[in-house]
Amino acid sequence: MKPRTSPQRRNLTQRFGFIFLRLVAIVAVLPIIAIMIYIIYKGAPAISWEFITGFPSDGMRSGGIWPAIVGTFFLTLLCALIVAPLGIGAAVYLAEYAPDNRWTQLIRIAIINLAGIPSVVYGLFGLGLFVIFLNFGISILAGSLTLAIMTLPVIITTTEEALRAVPQAFRVVSISVGATQWQTVRRIVLPQALPGILTGVILGLERAAGETAPILFTAAVFFLPRLPSSAMDPTMALPYHLYVISTQVPGMSSEIQYGTALVLLIFVLGMNLIATVIRSRARARRQW
Repeated sequence: MKPRTSPQRRNLTQRFGFIFLRLVAIVAVLPIIAIMIYIIYKGAPAISWEFITGFPSDGMRSGGIWPAIVGTFFLTLLCALIVAPLGIGAAVYLAEYAPDNRWTQLIRIAIINLAGIPSVVYGLFGLGLFVIFLNFGISILAGSLTLAIMTLPVIITTTEEALRAVPQAFRVVSISVGATQWQTVRRIVLPQALPGILTGVILGLERAAGETAPILFTAAVFFLPRLPSSAMDPTMALPYHLYVISTQVPGMSSEIQYGTALVLLIFVLGMNLIATVIRSRARARRQW
């Protein structure tokens, strides 16, 4: 027989395990906090009403970033309107309707692999399909469709996991009282899985809002003297604008560079905050 481990030794092992996990968490979080503090420290002096609401001037060396903010908002909003119904619908089919066979397993593997493709590949794909073949040109629509394709695997995967996390007993009870499968999914499963679904959607949109390569080929331009008036117009965007002023404009003030980075950071964190509030309320109403 193997000798039993003493309670003191188990407690000591558990304590060391907790200490190790705390150290790992600190090592992972501290660099992120340090980067955020550095961006705030360097970029906060540039933040002003004129910087937020003005247009770039003097070859991007002064002025504001309002067109880039508006363009980023339009790209993210249109991407959300395209990708959320498609991603959630595909996840509902895979989780609730599709048979568990070799084909669905291959589809899931393909979705996971698509999530790991570099964003520049999606940009080239969007250039070939939307800009050239479908003749959308460099436009918000072409950029949003490209971003939607890029974020679709993330939303499908996270939404499917959220749907599968809902206890099977909910489905059994609903169907046993006479509800159809679609009524069960719509009235029981989807509301209970809403926090996880929101997490997946926001994670995908946050990635879309911060990407440069896809919109570089499909939507973003160096400078526009006006705001876009339709989805077929090109636009400025915060990620591409930050790339331009950091690499293509000589003599650019670092204050403006970090100020632009800070605005993009606030934009993404704002999306996260809104999603957190909605997710918390949905969890409070969840029945398990």
